[in-house]
Amino acid sequence: MRRQRAKVRLGEIAARQWGRVSWAQIRALGVDRRTAADWKAQGYIHQVLPRVYAVGHRAPSYEADLAAALLYAGPGAALSHATAAHWLTLLDQRPRRLHVSTPRRSCSQPGIVVHDRRQGNRTWHRGLPLTPLPQLLLDLARTESLRTLRKALANADYRGLLDVAAVRAFAGRGRPGSSQLRTALEEHQPRLARTKSELEVAFLELCESGGLPLPEVNVRVAGWEVDALFRAERLAVELDGYPNHRSPAQVRRDRRKEFDLRSAGFLPVRYSGEQLDQAFEVTAEVRRLTAQRPGSTPNSSVWP
Repeated sequence: MRRQRAKVRLGEIAARQWGRVSWAQIRALGVDRRTAADWKAQGYIHQVLPRVYAVGHRAPSYEADLAAALLYAGPGAALSHATAAHWLTLLDQRPRRLHVSTPRRSCSQPGIVVHDRRQGNRTWHRGLPLTPLPQLLLDLARTESLRTLRKALANADYRGLLDVAAVRAFAGRGRPGSSQLRTALEEHQPRLARTKSELEVAFLELCESGGLPLPEVNVRVAGWEVDALFRAERLAVELDGYPNHRSPAQVRRDRRKEFDLRSAGFLPVRYSGEQLDQAFEVTAEVRRLTAQRPGSTPNSSVWP
């Protein structure tokens, strides 16, 4: 009966942790090593990491992997770096390795990077602990590109999470990553949150560096979603990744979209990723096309 009660309570704990529990949680229920060994032999618990077990089955999931990494890192651990940013939906791409920070001594494991952090302040999102946003952004500034950091800032702003003053105060001089974080804050552009691809981010950066007005991003015109729209100048820019624009059906769709845009009075133009690498040529063409269109202001500064 004692074993059965412990098994029921362990199942309840696992249900709150995506099916994962720590050895410390098992021991806290009064389960000894012999009982745990019997459960392993029966297939009730399965070791997935040192001192971390799956309960009932090994069914994999991203959430279960996050929970297991946190349990492995111990009390006070939190998701951090790109993993926390992805969990907060500040970054679209799931990182290849999980990142957790902990105030305890813990070694990294295959697929898991453990960061030593003596001050374990945490916040919570969708049931999991993670580092507070200012620390998270500083971590990203140390490990990610400026482009990735700016996208995370824009998404945080879009979701109402960004306190610029608090982040700026946290990014004190001399702290690793602080210089890049201050640069990202100075160049902060909220409309990056509307981008859906690296090509769209690259095009906005090209407009910024070339002194062009920034277009609207992913807005609907004439029944179609346009990647980048200079509305006043009636210029619709499509940014083509090769895999998405090569099949016959995709080509027919692109041609129909261009026809509808022209019928609505917009000039459609297309740039590939390779063409965006030729920044001077693309900037010059966009400047020329916007200058020729109605409502254009060739000498306009970058929009706020």
